Amino acid sequence: MSKITCFGEVLWDVFPTHRKIGGAPLNVANRLQALGNDVTMVSAIGQGKNGAEILNYIKGVGIDAGCVQVHNEYKTGKVKVMLNDKGSASYDIKYPRAWDKIRLTEVNKKAVKNSDAFVFGSLAARDDSSRNTLYKLIELAKYKIFDLNLRPPYYTKAVLVHLMEKADFIKFNDDELYEVSKMLSSKYLSLEQNIRFIASKTNTKHICVTKGHHGAVLLYDDKLYYNSGYLIKVVDTVGAGDSFLASLISQLLNRVNPQEAIDFACAVGALVAQSEGANPTISRKEIDAFINPY
Repeated sequence: MSKITCFGEVLWDVFPTHRKIGGAPLNVANRLQALGNDVTMVSAIGQGKNGAEILNYIKGVGIDAGCVQVHNEYKTGKVKVMLNDKGSASYDIKYPRAWDKIRLTEVNKKAVKNSDAFVFGSLAARDDSSRNTLYKLIELAKYKIFDLNLRPPYYTKAVLVHLMEKADFIKFNDDELYEVSKMLSSKYLSLEQNIRFIASKTNTKHICVTKGHHGAVLLYDDKLYYNSGYLIKVVDTVGAGDSFLASLISQLLNRVNPQEAIDFACAVGALVAQSEGANPTISRKEIDAFINPY
């Protein structure tokens, strides 16, 4: 299996009735680890119980927490999550938080250098401190995976373009793809045309776009691969895209055929969406039975 470092926010997702540990990069790291990869998390927490619980959780699921910094002057991340009647989430993300202030260290530089892949999102670039650290770590990475996570008002065109141009693999949802394509003055109207537009603009050979319950499209070495989704009853969508990305890159890094990889990833994303919370336990046996029930 692969050695992968994930960078960015670790936080508490606070729902109307409960709270859960989350943050897109941590959700990705969690699923990568569950699929048998060797994963390191680069982030920061505040002093106190909220941070300590997240740190214990990270260690408990087997993720290397040696690059999780503890800050005295900033609180642990917190996001207020609102779900609509279809289970789709909107977010109120508190700022500033400890994960906005991730420092560059010899330890996190070494982790990135020694990894097969480096996963990062756009939200962790909202503050100068973490953004500058991210920019430096990207230069040390072998294979760079950019997960757009457009949360207004926490992104700019300049930062998105810089991260896309550095990336070897970019993941969007369909809304994000159209928003970024428009930002870059695309005149195309179809999903496929805009995927190829972004690929040519950013010189990125690997792009994936998720389409909610309609599955996903993957551009991989100039060929398009499709999965049209799985019929499920959505409980909540929190973390489904993160588990999808983790599953896809785990398969691709481990040399699985791209079509099999996207089918597998869509299945895992669907299984997460029909469960409560971002990180339900899902066995390989469950995934295989979901894809092929007979």
